[in-house]
Amino acid sequence: MMRRLHLVSMIALFAVASMPLLAITPGAISGVVRDSSGTPQIGAVVQLLRSDMSVIAAVYTGNKGAYTFNGVLPGKYAVKAMGTSFLPSLRENVRVRTSTVVNLTLNSLYEVMQWLPAEPRAANASKDDWEWTLRSAANRPLLRWLEDGPLVVVSDRPGGRPKLKARLMATGQDGTFGESGERFTASVENTPSDSRELLARVDFAPDTNAGMESMLGFKQDLGFAGSVESMAAISIRPVIDGSGGEGLDEAALRSSETINLGDEFEIDAGAQQVMARFSENSPNTVLAALPFATVAWRGGNSTVSYRMATAPSAPNQVESQAAFYLPQLSMRDGQLALERGMHQEIAWERRTDASGVSFLVYSDHITNPVIEASGRSMSADGVLSDPISGLMRGAGENYSSAGVMAAVEHRLAGGNLIRVSYANGNALVMPATVHPTALNQLFSAAKPRRAQMYAISLSGTIEGTGTRWHASYRWQPADTVTSIAQYSVGAIEPYLNLHLRQPICSHHEGLNVEALLNVNNLLAEGYRPYLLNSGTVVFAQDQRSVGAGVAFTF
Repeated sequence: MMRRLHLVSMIALFAVASMPLLAITPGAISGVVRDSSGTPQIGAVVQLLRSDMSVIAAVYTGNKGAYTFNGVLPGKYAVKAMGTSFLPSLRENVRVRTSTVVNLTLNSLYEVMQWLPAEPRAANASKDDWEWTLRSAANRPLLRWLEDGPLVVVSDRPGGRPKLKARLMATGQDGTFGESGERFTASVENTPSDSRELLARVDFAPDTNAGMESMLGFKQDLGFAGSVESMAAISIRPVIDGSGGEGLDEAALRSSETINLGDEFEIDAGAQQVMARFSENSPNTVLAALPFATVAWRGGNSTVSYRMATAPSAPNQVESQAAFYLPQLSMRDGQLALERGMHQEIAWERRTDASGVSFLVYSDHITNPVIEASGRSMSADGVLSDPISGLMRGAGENYSSAGVMAAVEHRLAGGNLIRVSYANGNALVMPATVHPTALNQLFSAAKPRRAQMYAISLSGTIEGTGTRWHASYRWQPADTVTSIAQYSVGAIEPYLNLHLRQPICSHHEGLNVEALLNVNNLLAEGYRPYLLNSGTVVFAQDQRSVGAGVAFTF
């Protein structure tokens, strides 16, 4: 029966990805690229981008600075122009129905600097007062950093006013360690000046006993030399307890620097300082410095890199969330234990606008690997326990691993993206039978074993409704309780997962409302139950969790 469910799920994913677009008439985007004096720019590169800033197509301007994209499906896009000695120019929120004209202006860095006022608005105002800087530039395009490139000049329409990026979310979720229940999230992202970026986020529960997470980030551009970035995150979880300690407090400070050596070499290096302890009766305090570094060489569409890391990637988290930076904790011998290790990899990657392929070899040594289980009706002595979700965490046996990981991705018709990946290496495995005398002994019964992982993910946007969706399935042996290749970046979540973003309304003034739905391990796979005298404990590499809510973006 379970195999049939797997087969039906996979067929459904492929069916959605390959769904034809019927009765939709393609349109076109055309325009002229000029400099600030009005001179047409010949040979400028113009890119057509999706709303997530991924590239759909690219063309060069002709001898009159004109360009055209034909066969563009109705929807919302962005258009970016790039020319030698100019900052890139980006036009966002381009709506295509039939034929749309988008003219772009390229500006030099010197011209952009003239937008900023020479003196503060008052004697007691700072020259770095970012609120004032944004107000003073109200009739100018906005300067912003993009993930795929350098500083760009942004506007959402000719003469458009810059807008502060703010997002409010009200969600409810179940089955997540330390985050189950109702949650409110507020985040703000701004570009205070022509070379700086700020990010602030707070996540809390309406019940004051349910805790809070917050983060603050800062990025400074150093021009062609690279950039520096700092991120601070804290978490207060009053309900988490373990071995007599109550109320888990965590903090992390991450600093890094990116150094560009010409156009081909890039070095990214830094360290993450972490701290954790119980607010009451803490048996110990965790303090650690976790360095990381990446060296990459780029030639054309190919990249060869070496990466070293000492902290594993946070499961089911993204870089805009505080939990991504916080330490991964459990309990061992009555004390807080930090999951850490030594990861090294050599990777090769090749990307084009429509596809990508990557291959890497890695070597890991993992200390205090976190194992998660559920068991509401039993005593959780000797482990880290969350009574709201009924989940607990304990430390498994230290182990080493080595293996390979490969991935292929391709953009399908209609903009849908498919990604297939494979990895092998060691993972902790729960034995078929075990007879522990204490709960913490059950966690230590897991032993390393070599295994393989296969994964597929599909994502895209449904035309007409604007629904953004992401579905994935990752398989590895059901008795494994840790993932294979734990330090992999952007790894697909275990088993069957579904994430939906449905726009509800959108206003020209900038307010957008959308509904959110996240389901992890939909079919509750990989569960390993064990019966103890005090109750039943169920181990799983990823517990089933459901989250839903509404997001307001300004």
